[in-house]
Amino acid sequence: MSDDYFDDESPDRPAKASVREIARYMWRHWRSQPGKLAAFGALFGLSATAELMLPFMAQRLVNALTQSEPGAAPGVMWAYGAFALVAFVFFALRNIAVRFWIPFASNNMRNLVQSGFKDVQRFSADWHANNFAGATVRRVSRAMWAYDTISDTIAWFVLPAIIVLVGITVSTAIQWPMIGVFVAATIVAFFASVYFFGRYYIARVNRESNAADTAIGAALADAVGSNATVKAFGAESREEARFNAVAQDWRDKANRTWMRFTNAWIVQNLLLFALQAGVVGLVVLEWAAGRANAGDAAFALTSFFLVNGYLRVLGENFQMLQKGFAEIEDVVAYSKQSADIVDAPHAADFKPGAGAIAFERVSFRYNGQETPLYSDFSLTISPGETVALVGPTGSGKSTFVKLVQRLYDVNAGAILIDGQDVRDVRQASLRRAVALVPQDPALFHRSLKENIAYADPDAPLERVIACAKRARAHDFIMRLPKGYDTEVGERGVKLSGGERQRVALARAFLADAPVLILDEATSSLDTETERDVQAAMAELMAGRTTIVIAHRLSTVREADRILVFDHGRIVEQGAHADLVRGGGLYARLHALSVGDKLVA
Repeated sequence: MSDDYFDDESPDRPAKASVREIARYMWRHWRSQPGKLAAFGALFGLSATAELMLPFMAQRLVNALTQSEPGAAPGVMWAYGAFALVAFVFFALRNIAVRFWIPFASNNMRNLVQSGFKDVQRFSADWHANNFAGATVRRVSRAMWAYDTISDTIAWFVLPAIIVLVGITVSTAIQWPMIGVFVAATIVAFFASVYFFGRYYIARVNRESNAADTAIGAALADAVGSNATVKAFGAESREEARFNAVAQDWRDKANRTWMRFTNAWIVQNLLLFALQAGVVGLVVLEWAAGRANAGDAAFALTSFFLVNGYLRVLGENFQMLQKGFAEIEDVVAYSKQSADIVDAPHAADFKPGAGAIAFERVSFRYNGQETPLYSDFSLTISPGETVALVGPTGSGKSTFVKLVQRLYDVNAGAILIDGQDVRDVRQASLRRAVALVPQDPALFHRSLKENIAYADPDAPLERVIACAKRARAHDFIMRLPKGYDTEVGERGVKLSGGERQRVALARAFLADAPVLILDEATSSLDTETERDVQAAMAELMAGRTTIVIAHRLSTVREADRILVFDHGRIVEQGAHADLVRGGGLYARLHALSVGDKLVA
């Protein structure tokens, strides 16, 4: 079940990003702060140079100790002072570099999560409908920390390790070619094992465990977000079983990944043992042959401890690096993924007018469908006209209003609002000119004031209250403990359906848009609440071009024109009484609605 819920090949998962693409993405963030990066690089380069000098300082100190008589302190003290100074410079420069790195890293982490959120925001409503919200949140938030892992690993472990390993290998080879070749060969073998284990042994299982980790977030969000439904059906144990299956799948995949990491560490530790035993043994042979003194042995051993320390950490950090790459690749893929609906390069802001709407020979089909829903479809709605859309489910009513909002692009033809092609104006400005009151308004887990003012965040409280009064929402708001400062819960769960509907109407009043869409706005309300909401809607509709979607035909009697949809075509249009007398599809739908009332 968990594999079906979210697996590595799921369409919910974004396309994979290559290592090169991830590297370019990281570099784009790094170079956004050239000053801090340059300062850090300079300090870090100097500290690496100081670290490379430590074996030479140890060699000098040991030679001074062995070549001086006891009590002949000056030479020894100078050697000791040089060793201590180099060590102090190394640690001091590292500490100063950190102070440039911290703001550099935190700024980039902020920028990354902001750009990830921006990328998700630009995707279409269809994309969001096809993706788990919890999985998307998990990917974006996890990528921020993946960046931190990758950056820290590269800056604090990989780069200094490469500098030190190359420097030590070269300096050792100059003094003892055989030892230098052995150290170089061992380091190359170590890097080769890290690369091949990482790419061919660990990569896929690591990606699978990340997908399983994302599935946990998706499953949690799905169940917690629908908690009211879970409780309504007494399905807590069923949801626990479902989530347990997802968690168990993660555990199995995580265990497999961690075991493979452990197997890789075994091989890498064997190589480290070979390096340790080999270097010490070769130095002993050089000493026995008279080609090395005590200072040379100190140089070799100090060099070995540096190399061993970096290699030991490097193996673990390469695996952390790979884990970070796997965790950030989703957001990198988002950054290169094209949005379905984009503003044209020449797009200007929409200029609100009287609200005239025209469909001119429009053809449209959804992705994956062979047959167009609309074909050569034309319609004109006059400014200030109230038009009701009725028809069977799937006849094209909801698609009509989505095309007006440009949530989809037409395949042919054009949609004009106040003479402006919706594809030639900026989406945000267009949608601000179209107020929507949906069947089930989704509110933010914020205060009532913030929810109403979402249509105009700069609106003063007095205007918010005035709109709430017009929407018949002010009285119930004032009965709440904190009034307009009351938080409504996730998706407005603390409010009743009628209260949410009135908040949505208040928001539409505040938007003051020339075009109004009422999508089944009273279908779930009781009779008394419906009467209040309809009175508010009548006031809201005055002077606006209004599109009403309704299955309950009693709500569309007063419309200026009723459009009857069937399979993407308008098969009838006219006033309520005329359509009833016509005996067509509308008359049959009306008869069914009257029959339902009689049965009730």
